[in-house]
Amino acid sequence: MTAGPIRIGVIGAGVISDTYLQNLSSFPDVRVEMVADLDLARAAAKAAEHGVARSGTVAELLDDPGIELVVNLTVPAAHVEVGLAALEAGKHVWTEKPLALDRSAARKLLDRARDLGLRVASAPDTVLGAGLQTARRALEQGRIGEPRTALALFQSPGPESWHPAPEFLFQEGGGPLLDMGPYYLTTLVLSLGPVRRVTATGGRARDTRVIGSGPRAGTEFAVTVDTTVTALLEFAGGGSAQLVLTFDSALPRTGFEVAGTLGTAVLPDPNRFDGSVLLHLLGQQEPVELLPEGHAASRGTGVLELARAIRAGVPERASGELAYHVLDTMQAIEESIAAGGPVSVQSTVEVPAVLPTDWDPLARTL
Repeated sequence: MTAGPIRIGVIGAGVISDTYLQNLSSFPDVRVEMVADLDLARAAAKAAEHGVARSGTVAELLDDPGIELVVNLTVPAAHVEVGLAALEAGKHVWTEKPLALDRSAARKLLDRARDLGLRVASAPDTVLGAGLQTARRALEQGRIGEPRTALALFQSPGPESWHPAPEFLFQEGGGPLLDMGPYYLTTLVLSLGPVRRVTATGGRARDTRVIGSGPRAGTEFAVTVDTTVTALLEFAGGGSAQLVLTFDSALPRTGFEVAGTLGTAVLPDPNRFDGSVLLHLLGQQEPVELLPEGHAASRGTGVLELARAIRAGVPERASGELAYHVLDTMQAIEESIAAGGPVSVQSTVEVPAVLPTDWDPLARTL
């Protein structure tokens, strides 16, 4: 198809699928055709809840020639396997974060997409939200002068208290670095440019956790990854940032600041799509508040932006290459923790343009 709404199939009917399905069903430029999951009953329930006509197996979804774009909401360990299968079926791919668990798998996915003339794009799409887009405009307009340093902070006691099946968040592909890092690192890259070197430390407070909610509450499980990561990042264009990500803090807190030659910008939570920007300018006692300017959509925004880019034949903003650079940086952080010294980041990426303020997810453009 080269015109009309892009037809979508969603693979993975877990917790995050509700938000995706609710939003995607409201965008006129895409149409959700099917939900697939290993648990067929769960897929059917999600499809019925969100008014999707069909549900079934992953193979059935991939065999449907009318589905052009797969939204891959599987667990991180399955992202590349499912993504490659979708590409081989001739479909573009949007994948939840992280893009992959390692560089080689991610590169295999992106290279195969290139060879087949298909697109792979990746969460987080929070960076396309009105809050962070407003912040990017302020930085590009020089409102704080030249950005030089940043502080990115995520503190939490961990998701096991609310997530009914949190084990994957404490094993390979999880931890605060792989789970929350993409939000903060993608925002750092869009604010200060590509990363060139990292120096990091990490550890974990305890070796087991206990599920705190749902039918398996009280179940103990093993923790196999670092649950606190602290990193110093140096950027190719100059400047640096401090990054702290932890599942070990009883004090939940988030923060994101970019300091420049004329002031400091306090950005919204990188895990949100909205939020104001506060500019603390040198010589001014009161901060300047910038209300979010732009659309009000949330998860699924990146899928829609990808769909419109496919139809227009232009690059998508939440690209696979951006996600690859973030993954490369996260792996460099892990390698720095293991080596006890700095590690260079080999990849780079071109920072995409900001969205126009009149970009409207609810408009029919295709």
